[in-house]
Amino acid sequence: MATTSLSAPAATAPAGSGPWRLALRELRRRTSVKVSLVVVALFALMAVAAPLLSRLGGWSPEEFDKNAVDPYLGGQPIGPLGGVSADHWLGVEPVTGRDLFARVVHGAQVSLLIAFAATAIIVITGTAAGIAAGYFGRRTDTVLSRLMDLTMSFPSLIFMIAMMSVARDVNRIALMTAVIGLFGWPGIARVVRGQTLSLKHHEYVDAARVGASGPWRILTRDILPGTAGPVIAYTTLIIPGTIATEAALSYLGVGVRPPTPSWGQMIAESVAFYDTDPMYFVVPSTCLFLTVLAFTLLGDALRDVLDPRGSRT
Repeated sequence: MATTSLSAPAATAPAGSGPWRLALRELRRRTSVKVSLVVVALFALMAVAAPLLSRLGGWSPEEFDKNAVDPYLGGQPIGPLGGVSADHWLGVEPVTGRDLFARVVHGAQVSLLIAFAATAIIVITGTAAGIAAGYFGRRTDTVLSRLMDLTMSFPSLIFMIAMMSVARDVNRIALMTAVIGLFGWPGIARVVRGQTLSLKHHEYVDAARVGASGPWRILTRDILPGTAGPVIAYTTLIIPGTIATEAALSYLGVGVRPPTPSWGQMIAESVAFYDTDPMYFVVPSTCLFLTVLAFTLLGDALRDVLDPRGSRT
């Protein structure tokens, strides 16, 4: 019953009725979902309004404030908690005096932009490949399945580091988005393929074939809506992975380059000051931790409700 709620009925029932209403009701009852949504909305709003927020704080992310650091103490921030004051709400960077609040909100913009764009590539490519492999079968399934296996067999992080190191004079944000998307699609493609293999034998799909509906119409009108539940659930689980990957690449020095701010880059730079200015490490690390945790909890809840079979595997 729970395992079939998003197959044939989901293809015909409008959003907000039937199984979708039950899923929404179940999600509303979970405190973790409510808290996660608040955190996700907060950071998404921070990313969208980054220029406005930095102007509100009075500093741009690349503006130096030499008066906020002590040159006689190796450029340590002046004041408690890494230079927290009315002028610098989250303190400043050691040595440079750049405002941490401005860099954190702009770092959220960069990190979430890469994460959402890469996730869109992963979901679109994986869903298309999974539906094609599951529905057409035979040679199409063989070719696409072997391509999935080949892509997943690569040591993706090492290959990403190599590609990002070789490509120098390119748009780093666009390159990171493309590279992360290139290696991320096989996972969701396998999920969608399995769901499609189940859906294509249902009566309403057979009826569409008998009614002389073409493959494109069947795929878009009958198969695709039936995969919506697992796709939505796994999309929210892909996002924290892409955020962490972007942060890891930037931390290793092959991602976003200065002066463009990034949470991973800020964490890497703060390692040298963790004992003298721990706030420089705590602020971006906390933002990264809360964002990844919120998306992970939200994804787990969505998978439990929308794809109960997947949550047990």
